[in-house]
Amino acid sequence: MRFRPCIDIHNGSVKQIVGGSLKDDKDSAEENYVSESGADFYAEMYKKNGISGGHIIILNHKDSRYYEADVEQAKKALKTYPKGFQIGGGINSENAEGFLDMGASHVIVTSHVFKDGRIHFENLEGLVKAVGRERLVLDLSCRKRDGKYYIVTDRWQNFTDVVIDNHTLDMLSEFCDEYLIHAVDVEGKASGIEKELAACLGQWGRKPITYAGGVSSFDDLDSLKHLGCGRLDVTIGSALDIFGGNMPYRNVVDYFKKEN
Repeated sequence: MRFRPCIDIHNGSVKQIVGGSLKDDKDSAEENYVSESGADFYAEMYKKNGISGGHIIILNHKDSRYYEADVEQAKKALKTYPKGFQIGGGINSENAEGFLDMGASHVIVTSHVFKDGRIHFENLEGLVKAVGRERLVLDLSCRKRDGKYYIVTDRWQNFTDVVIDNHTLDMLSEFCDEYLIHAVDVEGKASGIEKELAACLGQWGRKPITYAGGVSSFDDLDSLKHLGCGRLDVTIGSALDIFGGNMPYRNVVDYFKKEN
């Protein structure tokens, strides 16, 4: 299990938000923390600690008046730590290569592939052709409905008809290098992990998966390691003290050094 850092950018600032609160209307979200530092500050911190493979997420819609400001923040982080981060948010077949040229190791995609409630394989194949599956991460962030976890899109506002299960993970694994999966119902709440989802993902284990959502303590990390059979990597956001939370970043770094 690895610690994967995150830098979330919204309205031109590094933020931690409650994931399920994002709204395209008025570019609004319930905020946990708004940093006075830029994305490059956090990139430098992670670089100094040798922590790579994290993700930068642009949270505004690509047509938002804030999107370009978000991209400028992302550029600063990627320049500071080339190949240290993956990047997602508004990625499509036409602009994906440009984000890689900025210094991202991978591009992360959801809405370009999952839209209108279903998988658009022609878009997925176009992305693979544009950047290669070895540089593509599929974001299968999900919410629970009727006892199942469904992939959600458009800043986690819209449900698809695609359920996260072994069949879906097997099918999509041919097109990507990794998965990133936010448990949206607990994302940004630091209220505990989605144990059922973690167990489901851990028992699959054919490709790297980064779990995000709800981590609030070292006990949560221990649970995630157990439920995920040691196969899941993890992102911690709002719970970290560098984002206003109660988990000391230094102690988290040390925890994962002992794990590895």
